[in-house]
Amino acid sequence: MKNDNSNSRRKFLQQIGATSLFTAASPFTSLAAQEKAEERILTYEKKISANDKIRIGVIGYGVQGHFDLTTALKVPGVELASICDLYTGRIENAKEQFGNEIYTTRNYKELLDREDIDAVLICTTDIWHARITLDALAKGKHVYCEKPMVYKISEGYPVIAAVKKSRKVLQVGSQRVSSIGYAKAKELLAAGEIGKLNMVNAVYDRQSSIGAWQYTIPKDADALTTNWDMFIEATEKMAFDAKKFFWWRAFKEVGTGVAGDLFIHLLSGSHFITNSKGPESIYSTGQFSYWNDGRNLPDVMSGVMQYPDSPEHAAYQLTLQVNFISGTGGQEVIQLVGSEGIIEVKGNNITIKHSLMPEAPGFGGYDSLFTFSKSMQEEMKKDYESKWTPEQRKRKTKEDIVFKVPDGYSDHLDHFTNFFDSIRKGKQVIEDAEFGFRAAAPALACNESYFKKKIIKWDPVNMKLK
Repeated sequence: MKNDNSNSRRKFLQQIGATSLFTAASPFTSLAAQEKAEERILTYEKKISANDKIRIGVIGYGVQGHFDLTTALKVPGVELASICDLYTGRIENAKEQFGNEIYTTRNYKELLDREDIDAVLICTTDIWHARITLDALAKGKHVYCEKPMVYKISEGYPVIAAVKKSRKVLQVGSQRVSSIGYAKAKELLAAGEIGKLNMVNAVYDRQSSIGAWQYTIPKDADALTTNWDMFIEATEKMAFDAKKFFWWRAFKEVGTGVAGDLFIHLLSGSHFITNSKGPESIYSTGQFSYWNDGRNLPDVMSGVMQYPDSPEHAAYQLTLQVNFISGTGGQEVIQLVGSEGIIEVKGNNITIKHSLMPEAPGFGGYDSLFTFSKSMQEEMKKDYESKWTPEQRKRKTKEDIVFKVPDGYSDHLDHFTNFFDSIRKGKQVIEDAEFGFRAAAPALACNESYFKKKIIKWDPVNMKLK
């Protein structure tokens, strides 16, 4: 018997990464009853094959541009063709990395004109995302666009239309939605592991100057080295400001702040897990707590969103939090709260904690019973005990479970693999234009709510402001 259990457990551990929870329900239940807080390792058997060659161009070679390119080149069959950036120092950096023969330019349209480029990675400031995406699709390029997909809600509709017209692949760069850990959380929620969902609490805190976007500014930064005139073509004319070029996330003229940088990670992740189309009401508030460096977007921000009852999920409330001077030292967590427990997502790992209500209603203790006459108390106690058995009065128990992904696992690599697989095989991407817009619009609405101090109404089905 012991040997049978051991074999069953090994088989479960081997299959859990690829098998739906529904088909693994029996071993899950029996193992949970036998072992407390067991760590189940999610298997990762993704095989990346080199099929057709895909040549890519990078537009915007800053922090995220470097990370994206490094990860993209890990996918077999992907080759670098060109790099574009406005700052001369990053052009020099590209040549130092890849040699003088690499094609570089400070004008993204010259990159898009190249026939040897199949796909582009758009890693620019937020205000340029939609414009470059539309130009790239018009030139027949596949697009990987960093989040948020758009800088303004109104930009989402032409981008969605352009993707459909071009029949090219567009994937938005919120890599967590490709995580095998998030996929497992999605399965567990759908299987009713925590009962009926009613709330999601999502936090992305930091406590560092770099985390608050105070990136190092080069000594030679000026209007010429940054091609400032081109930089501000997408926005209002303004005098050169090195902070707005290198710390752009902190300024509403070119960036979208914590809402567009971090709220959107929490929104895309929770939308993927809950299979949601989005909220119907959005409210946010914020303040300037510590980073008094000229920024005009807050360093502490919270949001509250109400999600309607829908075919995909029951109604639930979502709270969002970003604190750039958090005494926690920083944390990223999505906590899905249901009637029978919680699913806690930290990074790519998940923990399931259960708390089940007893079948019988409460009686005694912190209750009004003791305020009645003694005869009434005795009479009602007899009635209660005759109606409910001792077993019905107890809270049921269910063991906590921890799921972990393998050491070295990368959701970023998975996200790029999905993107290039979609180009090669024609399969659906994880985060297409509609998914990206459904995450971007509520995030951007948080900024509107903050500045206008009002609740924003949103139609999640038709993706329109009310």
